[in-house]
Amino acid sequence: MTSHAERPRTLRELRESGYKSRTVKDEMRRNLIHRLREKQPLFPGIVGYDETVLPQIINAVLSQHDMLFLGLRGQGKTRMLRMLTSFLDDALPVIAGSEINDDPFTPVSHHARSIVAAKGDETPIHWIGRDERYHEKLATPDVTIADLIGEVDLIKHAEGRQLSSEDVMHFGLIPRSHRGIFAINELPDLAPKIQVGLFNVLEERDVQIRGFTVRLPLDVCMVFSANPEDYTNRGRIVTPLKDRIGSVIRTHYPLTRDLGMQITRENAWIDRDGGVKVVVPAFLEQVIEETSRLARTSPHVNQASGVSVRMSVANFENLVSNAERRAIRDGESVTVARVSDLALVVPSSRGKIELSMSEESGDEDRLIERLVEEAVKNVFDQSTSVKNFTNVVEFFETGKRVTLNQGAPAQEVVQLADAVRGLPKQIETLAEQLAPDLARGETALGLRAAIVEFILDGLYANNRLNRKRTGGNATYAA
Repeated sequence: MTSHAERPRTLRELRESGYKSRTVKDEMRRNLIHRLREKQPLFPGIVGYDETVLPQIINAVLSQHDMLFLGLRGQGKTRMLRMLTSFLDDALPVIAGSEINDDPFTPVSHHARSIVAAKGDETPIHWIGRDERYHEKLATPDVTIADLIGEVDLIKHAEGRQLSSEDVMHFGLIPRSHRGIFAINELPDLAPKIQVGLFNVLEERDVQIRGFTVRLPLDVCMVFSANPEDYTNRGRIVTPLKDRIGSVIRTHYPLTRDLGMQITRENAWIDRDGGVKVVVPAFLEQVIEETSRLARTSPHVNQASGVSVRMSVANFENLVSNAERRAIRDGESVTVARVSDLALVVPSSRGKIELSMSEESGDEDRLIERLVEEAVKNVFDQSTSVKNFTNVVEFFETGKRVTLNQGAPAQEVVQLADAVRGLPKQIETLAEQLAPDLARGETALGLRAAIVEFILDGLYANNRLNRKRTGGNATYAA
């Protein structure tokens, strides 16, 4: 594409440049084909959909379909809808002053046609970018046909324009998306009678406003997002509307723990400016993701609602924040997150799971704590074996107790382990096994403290030790 300064500025220049108009879906199809041939990434940052969701989207664009992205919350639906603009040309010519991005060669609005009739080849041309061709509306019960399609503008009428003139109309979001993409989020929340109003747009590609005989043949790619119908009692997608949507794209949560961890790392706010470097060992990343995965299979959680990846992201950020808080208080510039920091993921998990009908609202915190404990157990069992730590269990069976303070410096936590025969050597071995890159240098001491807590909490999760939490303290005993 030529530079902005070199682009045609009048209808004559546009015609002489050899520009040819294309429908928006043909434009998306051609650009997608080019990117496929060049092996360019289609949805940068979208992880885990390469073999499942992306082929559905690619086929829908190649088929020039309108699309419905159907999936539970936190599955990247809206993010992918917004990224569809990357399949549009980087710039599009429109008649300057047009409210609905009229094609200079085939204007559809009365206003644009009047400009062309008056100025002919000197009709001024304006160029708009991809983002200006994307409009989005969150469906709520109070959305009206006037919002989407248009309405008679009484102010224009008061200025002297006749009700019989098309110039008295105020265009809604869909006509303003002419030659672009229009997205409706949470489609089931749209009132059924408003959904019916979309029929003509999807099937006939035109709109009529307030009984005007004028018909606007729109060129628009319609895309929607929705949760499965059993997710909410607020509404559903009317069957005739679903029938007119070309492709329904099913999304899903990460299929593996590693993919979930990758998504969390890419979306969580980790690089901070507080003067403290927080390092999170891989086994704690696994615990964070495993907590969300357990919630997605728990009978105590309403699975029709889903458990968003935002839960993992928010929990990871709180884990980092608690370690950061401890380091700031102790005057440290580098710290390693520990299992005790997981106690502070409860606030970031609240509201991100919906309890099943049999659960009471007060059980939410206890459920989150149980999920975290089960996640620690699963990761511990995959990382090592309880049998390796019979010496630790025997230490506590002699009547010993160990109290770990959540805010204790790493040196203090490691010193507690020195009293247990053979444990310091076991800590070194496990540190090399689980996080060899952190086992040396400035993170070595912090990692050993994290391993101490991981061993004690792993034994507790396997019912080999008892644990009592009091404020920021955790006391372990036989």
